[in-house]
Amino acid sequence: MIARKYLYLIALAKEQHFGRAAESCHISTSTLSAAIRDIESELGVTVVRRGQHFGGLTPEGERVLDYARQTAARCESLRQELGAMQDHLTGRLRLGVIPTGLTAVASITAAFARKHPGVEIEVRSLSNRQILAGLRQFELDGGIAYVDSANDDFLTHPLWCENLVVLSPADSALADREWLTWREAAEIPLCLLPATMHNRQTIDGVFASLGLSVKPSLETDSVVSILAHVSAGSWSSILPRAVLDQIGTPTGTRVLELREPVVQWTTGLLVLNQAQQSPMVEALQIEAGTLSPLLWRTSGC
Repeated sequence: MIARKYLYLIALAKEQHFGRAAESCHISTSTLSAAIRDIESELGVTVVRRGQHFGGLTPEGERVLDYARQTAARCESLRQELGAMQDHLTGRLRLGVIPTGLTAVASITAAFARKHPGVEIEVRSLSNRQILAGLRQFELDGGIAYVDSANDDFLTHPLWCENLVVLSPADSALADREWLTWREAAEIPLCLLPATMHNRQTIDGVFASLGLSVKPSLETDSVVSILAHVSAGSWSSILPRAVLDQIGTPTGTRVLELREPVVQWTTGLLVLNQAQQSPMVEALQIEAGTLSPLLWRTSGC
């Protein structure tokens, strides 16, 4: 349905390295190189810049890559459509999820799995930027990300409202407090996500709006790691309330409201805006539409 050599090109563009691309395709490097040369011979253009190492794709190569990605996506859509015609959806659902949405997304994946047991589900923890890129490159079927980051390239389905709270050790100096201001939060030892993450950028933006520059004493790209470090008793953190609502407040910690200002935003399902959606994406959007009212009511905003 799509020549394997074009799948090798997609892998090469993803890995940016001949050896790693060949390994991901379970072939030898020489086989992958021969396939790329075959594409170039067939089309009469240079696709890959060659040197001692992979030098990237030529402009013509980028165009061929775009064609290959779209063709591969259409082939997968056809397989799903044929399966749906036999009353069962099969294939692989590829979801990119921002770290702060990894707990709440279980509501969607669980409901989807019950309705479509023949589908394998892959959940990847990705930054908001990586999710948008993955959707554009047909590497993801859907993304759980910040709705306000999407443009006309995407269809959005709001799922829940997020607001930020402070998670602090139960025996800290904040033990008798029910809420903190952002200025007060700037004075305590913080464990936060990295500055490349959208969630952290939101936090830094609020501090900046108050004329504050805050440097956390610990950074980690894992929400689970943040929870563990706060439980250890040396740090507090600023997290979306939905994370704690889904998995519970860790033992030995407590949640404080964060005020002045109260910060809220919408997280939702993003899919690529196309005239014809694959059966997998259609099924995902239906599930999101069904769950959205429930998730929104329980999000606490």
